[in-house]
Amino acid sequence: MATSVETAAEHERILREIESTDTNCIGPTLRSVYDGREHGLFVEKLDVRIRNHDREIEKMCNHHFQGFVDSITELLKVRGEAQKLKSQVTETNRHLQDEGKELMGSMEELQKCRVQQRNIASTIDKLTHCLPVLEMYSRLQEQMRAKRYYPALRTLEQLELTCLPRAGEYRFCSIMAENIPKLRTQIRDTAMTQLRDFLESIRKHSDKIGETAIKQAKIQRSLDSSVSSQPRALIGRRRKEAMMMMMNINGIDGTPVSEQDSGILDVEDEEEQEEEEEEDVPGAQDLVDFSPVYRCLHIYTVLGLRDVFENYYRKQRRKQARLVLQPHSNMHETLEGYTRYFNQIVGFFVVEDHILHTTQGLVNRAYVEELWELALSKLIAALRTHSSYCDNPNLVLDLKNLIVLFADTLQGYGFPVSQLFDMLLEMREQYGEILLKKWNITFRQVLDQDNFSPIPVSTELEYKNYTSQFPLQDPELDKLPFPKKLPFSEFVPKVYCQLKEFIYACLKYSEDLHLSSTEVDDMIRKSTNLLLTRTLSHCLHYAIKKKNVGLAELVQVIINTTHLEQSCHFLEEFISNITNVPPDSANATKLYGMSTFKDARHSAEAEIYTNLNAKIDQFLQLAEYDWMVALQGGGTSEASDYLMDLIAFLNSTFSVFTNLPGKVAQTACMSACKHISTSLMQLLLDPDVRQISMGALQQLNADVKECEGFARAGPVAGFQGDTLLLAFSDLRQLLELFTQWDWSSYLADYGKPSCKYLRVNPHTALTLLEKMRETSRKNNVFAQFRKTDRDRQKLIDTIIKQLRNLIAQQQA
Repeated sequence: MATSVETAAEHERILREIESTDTNCIGPTLRSVYDGREHGLFVEKLDVRIRNHDREIEKMCNHHFQGFVDSITELLKVRGEAQKLKSQVTETNRHLQDEGKELMGSMEELQKCRVQQRNIASTIDKLTHCLPVLEMYSRLQEQMRAKRYYPALRTLEQLELTCLPRAGEYRFCSIMAENIPKLRTQIRDTAMTQLRDFLESIRKHSDKIGETAIKQAKIQRSLDSSVSSQPRALIGRRRKEAMMMMMNINGIDGTPVSEQDSGILDVEDEEEQEEEEEEDVPGAQDLVDFSPVYRCLHIYTVLGLRDVFENYYRKQRRKQARLVLQPHSNMHETLEGYTRYFNQIVGFFVVEDHILHTTQGLVNRAYVEELWELALSKLIAALRTHSSYCDNPNLVLDLKNLIVLFADTLQGYGFPVSQLFDMLLEMREQYGEILLKKWNITFRQVLDQDNFSPIPVSTELEYKNYTSQFPLQDPELDKLPFPKKLPFSEFVPKVYCQLKEFIYACLKYSEDLHLSSTEVDDMIRKSTNLLLTRTLSHCLHYAIKKKNVGLAELVQVIINTTHLEQSCHFLEEFISNITNVPPDSANATKLYGMSTFKDARHSAEAEIYTNLNAKIDQFLQLAEYDWMVALQGGGTSEASDYLMDLIAFLNSTFSVFTNLPGKVAQTACMSACKHISTSLMQLLLDPDVRQISMGALQQLNADVKECEGFARAGPVAGFQGDTLLLAFSDLRQLLELFTQWDWSSYLADYGKPSCKYLRVNPHTALTLLEKMRETSRKNNVFAQFRKTDRDRQKLIDTIIKQLRNLIAQQQA
């Protein structure tokens, strides 16, 4: 029972589902009925449900039948109207179709235009992205052809990073992308080639650049010479700024210029204006185009190879520096060699200084200072070597001025140059030695050309001419009428003028060395002292010791040196005037001129004495004494001829000594008399003369009397009394002892102050007496039996014995 109720409920549910479900979806529902066992019962229920629905439909139809009939009637009426409407619609459609054919054609054309418009828009869009690529690539090719590599590199970078990614995937874009690395390599290689050309260009133009910089420094120094209060560093800085300004005007400012994208600024108008202002002295930029180095620097920076470029540039410049600093082997021969050497060095460092200030880090201050230290060491070594070969003072002076100008030029660019000035102080010693050699030749020429005679002056003009050359102060000479003679020879004014010329030469070297007045004064005085004590002194001694120098010449030398000695204080004043250092300052070096001329005068005096004695010896060599001559009757003899000639010579000689200082003439006269006395004494005591007769002593006594007469006559003024006779006193006492045979007085009074023969030496008396004994023995061989002769012989033997005892007592 329960099962049938469930089945009925299930059938009811299925029926409701069939009623409420779409006919397309009742298949599964019906399948569930056939799957069950009560389908027959379900069919029955379905029939019952259908009949119920039919009854409801019938009821509904009956209820709505009249309305249905009315609707059918209305529908029939509407059919006629519909037919008419259909005909009208058909007609209208035909007309519309006829009219629409044209419109359809237009619509088709419009559609085609729309498609074309879309295609054109798409094409424009694509071209919008591709045309910049093509334009930029075209610009790149144009820049490459114009060799504007830095902007070409920028264009290449923009093409690669911006334009090509926007353009899309096209074949030409791929080709362009493949060419970009090749173009970069080409630009890099071309830039490096231009850099090499630039390095070669500055190597060739270093000489001209340096010459230009030095010329500018010279002009600047001449302009600023009157402004002594302006510091040198400021002057140098202004010169450097002027040079930098000239370089920057030509567009060499360290950054690429965007107008032409070439790294070179187009400022022709400014260049023309600047060239008009600096027409005479062009700048370094007029000689070398710096744009390649800037261009290459920026290209390598963009390529990320700046370090490679910096290392290459510095390495190449170091090599060039070593080449520039290598002097030519014959550089020392001419000033042009030094000038070219300095110009190259200045040109090198002017370029480096310009690169330092117009690039950011290509070279730095440490690198430039390192190069300068290298240059200084090699430069100073080269100058020391080559200047040592120079023996021309003018060349050394020109070299010094060139070094000063070189130092001032580089100091203006900020390079330290103190070592160069230290080296110039070292060269000053060499310059002094060269000057001494030159003046040694000059002094010798003056001495060789001098006639050693007082200068005759016939007019006031001549007199003033000589007194303007030499500071002569002689009031007595000024009063004498013309013609008259100056006491000195041409040697004196010439030497004095040469001394002043030497001082001027020393002063020229000290200019521009930044020395104080005291240092300049000390340098000049020391050099002058060397000139006086070494060079002039040697020349004077050379002239004095020279062969064939007569007594008159020696006398003139003494007079000349006396006047030069008196002029030394004028030289002191001359040096003080040109150095502005008072001669009495504490640190002032004194001149040794007085001692130099004194030494020369003493040497000349000694030479006079020597020459006078040598001349006397020449006369004495003519003496021909007959030592065995018999005693003449009357006991008197005439003086020998040679001695008379000697006395005449001495009188004429001492007459020349009137202009000599008194002591010199007196000393010469006394020396001559002593020499005559000594020489006559040596003739007596000559070992080769073994025998002497009284007749020979008589002749010698006559000669001595003649000499004594010469001494009494006073050939030279200034002797007191018979002072000059003392020169012959030894010989006189000896001759009187023998001629008067006063041996008793000699032997009795010997050693006493009152002895008449105090100057007779027992040895001398013994030697002479033995020679007389030999003569007496030989002459009396056949007269030995004469009592007088025997007594005389015995007396001589006795005196000899007493003299020997006297000598023995002295020795004991």
